Amino acid sequence: MTLGQLAQAVGASVAADDAEKLVTHVAPLHGAGSGALSFVADDRNLKGLAVTQATGVLLRARHADQSPVACLICDNPHVAFARAATLLHPAAHPPAGIHPSAVVDEQAYVDPTAHVGAQSVVAAGCHIGAGAVVGPGCVLLAGVELASDVRLVARVTIGPACRIGARTQIHPGAVIGADGFGFAVDQGRWLKVPQLGRVILGEDVEVGANTTIDRGALDDTVIGDGVKIDNLVQVAHNVRIGEHTAIAGCVGIAGSAEVGAYCTIGGGVGIAGHLRLTDHVHVTGMSLVARSLDEPGAYSSSMPAQPMRSWQRNAARFRHLDEMAKQIKRLEEQEKNDRHEDS
Repeated sequence: MTLGQLAQAVGASVAADDAEKLVTHVAPLHGAGSGALSFVADDRNLKGLAVTQATGVLLRARHADQSPVACLICDNPHVAFARAATLLHPAAHPPAGIHPSAVVDEQAYVDPTAHVGAQSVVAAGCHIGAGAVVGPGCVLLAGVELASDVRLVARVTIGPACRIGARTQIHPGAVIGADGFGFAVDQGRWLKVPQLGRVILGEDVEVGANTTIDRGALDDTVIGDGVKIDNLVQVAHNVRIGEHTAIAGCVGIAGSAEVGAYCTIGGGVGIAGHLRLTDHVHVTGMSLVARSLDEPGAYSSSMPAQPMRSWQRNAARFRHLDEMAKQIKRLEEQEKNDRHEDS
């Protein structure tokens, strides 16, 4: 594409003298050469900007006079770069049809424009919508519904009766709709509680590799439109996640928790069951959420790494915190009594 075409597509402006220059790919500032497009997100990237050999760079107006190459000026370079990269590197779309090695039940419906890859299994009652892609090795159990343009990259397993919204993408190894962890105690032994709900994924959702989203026990597990879930995340039964929330890797969300809309959950966070996080909550990495968060804002509970000897000393002191607190309270009361006697 020319820089002029690209600027128009992503909402940027470019000087007329540069509009006919061609770009073919995206690249980081330091490694970019002729034909590459890069971007400057903030002031931290200015050293890379000074030495880049890219053909064009997406940046804010305040950085333009520091660029040695053609500038595409925009309000949000990162967003513009994402759109440009999608245009310059479009995802390959496999041909419509069913691979000869796939097993598709005669009672399943596959739209003529959809693709079912090698060694995939599509059970009875499934409905695969227009333009959907079922990559190699996927398993769709009875009654699964894939809306239009869903993409299951490879080796995705979807449990019975689960519904996947339009344009949702699910990466390899993900399991959608496995049984939730539901058991009742019967005289000291665990009795399995049947998991009768479904998983409902909204539109434009992305689910990372080897993430698991469990089906509901009675009600459904529901993931809202636009939610982005990273790799190796565990979403337990009956969880509800509001629209456009983003969840980083290795998060664990226990059963019946509710996460609001427009939240961000950092890597390694644990969220206890039956809690509610309101909209616009931001939890930093490795935090433990053990109570409901009813006010929007940022929350943290993790202890940053420190030298081992310092940690050992602090850990030893931690065991005496209750005793120290009582001692401080006694001293405060004594000081208060002393002031009262002096007066």
